[in-house]
Amino acid sequence: MAMTLDTPAPVAIETAGSPPARLRRFVRPAIGLLLPLGLALAWELAVRFGYSNGRLVPPPSRIWQTLVELSASGELSRHIIATLSRVGAGFGLGVLAGTIFGAICGYWTLARRLLDPTLQALRAIPSIAWVPLFILWLGIFETSKVALIAVGVFFPIYLGVTGAILSVDRKIVEVGRIFRLSGFAMIRRILLPAVLPAYVISLRSGLGLGWMFVVAAEFMGASEGLGYLLTDGQQLGKPAQIVAAIIVFAILGKVTDWLIQLIAAPFLRWQDSFSAHAGAA
Repeated sequence: MAMTLDTPAPVAIETAGSPPARLRRFVRPAIGLLLPLGLALAWELAVRFGYSNGRLVPPPSRIWQTLVELSASGELSRHIIATLSRVGAGFGLGVLAGTIFGAICGYWTLARRLLDPTLQALRAIPSIAWVPLFILWLGIFETSKVALIAVGVFFPIYLGVTGAILSVDRKIVEVGRIFRLSGFAMIRRILLPAVLPAYVISLRSGLGLGWMFVVAAEFMGASEGLGYLLTDGQQLGKPAQIVAAIIVFAILGKVTDWLIQLIAAPFLRWQDSFSAHAGAA
């Protein structure tokens, strides 16, 4: 009796430069636009067909017109630059301080016991509570605004770095000691790769809080910035301007978050995580 052996059919392998792979690279980000665009279209149609007057929540067409007018007058770019500069300065200071304090408290037990309770208590203070104190200390100009944003960024960075260092697998550190790695080599080859994924997440979280805190900062007597646009729209009864400023906040927040992911991606290629395999599926 002749025996046959069924062999599986060859599977086509798609390279990174193949047309389907390139198509998926552009289609996947576009999927995230379906929900906001669908909601915008639904609200536009609801106003057009008279289901709402669109007075308190303007339709997308009116918001777009407001953005075009602000852009044509040069106001929009001026306010965006002012807000971006404040967020950038506050984010940089917050990341620097949060990374240093997080590394010290995560690596040094005595420092953690000494500093962590106070920092945890300060973390519970609402952002708006810092406003009068910073105005009293630093004045009403840019320094107080940047300081408030830096405070908002500091705590998620500090928590992320401290928690990441404390959660490093002890067996990995023991392997480094067996190979007699120096202190710098231990940090570079063992601790830093182990901490980096959590650090990137804390950077993204800190950036999100930075965008939240900049609104409170720009309520402190600012004459320019997206927060000023919000206040101006409220005082003058311009809901389209308020919603337009909120949309610009959302776009800038998403773009800056994507930039952090893009910059961090080459340093995280070594990860064999579930998300990497799920993204390739």
